[in-house]
Amino acid sequence: MIHENTPVYQTGTKLQDAKSAMILIHGRGATAQSILELGNEWQTDRMALIAPQAAGGTWYPNRFIAPIESNEPALSSGLAKIATLLTEIHAAGIAPDQVILLGFSQGACLALEYAARNPQRYGGVIGLSGGLIGELGTPLRYAADADLQGTPVFLGCSDVDFHIPKERVEESAQVLQAMQAQVTMRLYPGMGHTVNQDEIAFVQTIIDQLGK
Repeated sequence: MIHENTPVYQTGTKLQDAKSAMILIHGRGATAQSILELGNEWQTDRMALIAPQAAGGTWYPNRFIAPIESNEPALSSGLAKIATLLTEIHAAGIAPDQVILLGFSQGACLALEYAARNPQRYGGVIGLSGGLIGELGTPLRYAADADLQGTPVFLGCSDVDFHIPKERVEESAQVLQAMQAQVTMRLYPGMGHTVNQDEIAFVQTIIDQLGK
């Protein structure tokens, strides 16, 4: 598999000593280390911050709104990488409802897609400038009984992001809400392809709810 043996980096509390965990998934052309720096924006108490590196810096080759087949087998390999990390986190004694999946851009798409395909109660799912994966104009189809069991989901994006059509962000919010997630979507007028302070503050509220 394409991403199977790529490195994984960690900051924060060591996994064996942590009460919670966050998997941070970088965007196209970026690095695991760069998204771990974003983790410094949050107050985390006994949380392990874990970031996998994509092979060649890219989780899948084409846009997330291209036909899914055009992004295989890289897409499936990226999703498998998240599954492996969740297995390791669970083995360390941390339940899924104490794990946050967070990604930016291509990484946001991967995190959201993983949660939709593997629904359960997560500590949170954060899509910063991203949406569910699939060809634009075709229905997003997942298991009919998919249930995210009240998982808090945050979708934040510019309303004019060249990479992320706002229509797909809105569609993603609707799909995830139908899966019983507690969805918050914020479209920021004229923002660039970036992360802003409002998004950072909202993620902090999700972190603060872990363990309560």
